[in-house]
Amino acid sequence: MSALVLVLNAGSSSLKYQLLDADSGTVSASGVVERIGEPDAKAVARHTVSGEATTRDVDAPDHHAAMRVVLDAFATDGPPLRPQDLYAVGHRVVHGGDLFRSPAIVDDAVIDAIEDLVPLAPLHNPGNLAGIRAARAAFPTTPQVAVFDTAFHQTLPPHAFTYAVPREWRERHRVRRYGFHGTSHAFVSRRLATLLGRDVSETNVVVLHLGNGASAAAVAGGACIDTSMWLSPLEGLVMGTRPGDLDPALPSHLAREGVPIEDYDRALNAGSGLRGLTGTNDFREVERLVEAGDPDAALALDIVSYRIAKYVGSYAVALGRLDGIAFTAGIGEHSPRLRAEVLARLGLLGIRVDADRNAGGPSERVVTADDSAVPAWVVPTNEELEIARQTLAVLR
Repeated sequence: MSALVLVLNAGSSSLKYQLLDADSGTVSASGVVERIGEPDAKAVARHTVSGEATTRDVDAPDHHAAMRVVLDAFATDGPPLRPQDLYAVGHRVVHGGDLFRSPAIVDDAVIDAIEDLVPLAPLHNPGNLAGIRAARAAFPTTPQVAVFDTAFHQTLPPHAFTYAVPREWRERHRVRRYGFHGTSHAFVSRRLATLLGRDVSETNVVVLHLGNGASAAAVAGGACIDTSMWLSPLEGLVMGTRPGDLDPALPSHLAREGVPIEDYDRALNAGSGLRGLTGTNDFREVERLVEAGDPDAALALDIVSYRIAKYVGSYAVALGRLDGIAFTAGIGEHSPRLRAEVLARLGLLGIRVDADRNAGGPSERVVTADDSAVPAWVVPTNEELEIARQTLAVLR
């Protein structure tokens, strides 16, 4: 039977998709519809088959219209996408709270539960829900599965996920650590175990998912025991537009200074991190500025690498034994400078970077010297394949 899965990642104004075979990993097509529902701009659709991309301006006032654009792209540019050929549709959902420890077959009760979690992810879950509803309308007889970013981190022990705050906050307002990028951390931690020649159940690793959003995870025997993002995707590492760790007194201090809570929230989500430090959230531009002698960019690189190394060090303690480190996602996979800066700060753990290996080579490679006490690898992530495989697993 076909293992063809359509993976959807719906944001507030975008709909990304990939059609792939969950068993082989073969991708038939991928694409995105952007600027959905934006009043001042025409939506744009890009559809890629066999490396050839077709881009069109389209009408997409909502996600239902965007879904029709996706189906039209398959009909026009291929490959043919018939409901009877699909095993399932897999949806990325950012926040599953503590309700979902694993993927869930979508029904009305699951949709209601995801909607109930919107206060925990107001920027993400509404778009995820819009994509689910559009896909159910387009494929009414095809099984749909929600795969949650937070689910991989539901193995955290209570001492790792509990905030030291009043009980009412923890119970009534669901304040705790949840963690994100779970599909990436799951995929990469398993792959790193394979590269290390060990069974995942016997491997303790740290995964560094470093992109515009960034997080670290400590994974012991295949189960996450700690992660850098907490209640929201703001905490932890310094990111493209998000600050990472902050003093909890900051909002009340700024409120006394007259900063409205809406401005505070907007700045933390869109104006902090690299953008707040340098004016740009593009790490490639930050590196260019460092080369040009820009002091703000140099400081930003120091802050980013220092924060990452601190988390790796603390996770080595939490794990008790560190068998490997994985760098993944856009920056983690493509920035030799950042990898070198981070690993140089970890000399206490006996880690030695190999400059030639780190500078270039296969997309998946070890970047430390043979005598390094802990090997570090570049491991490309594949969240779509992970979503497809989790979708297949829950249905089979």
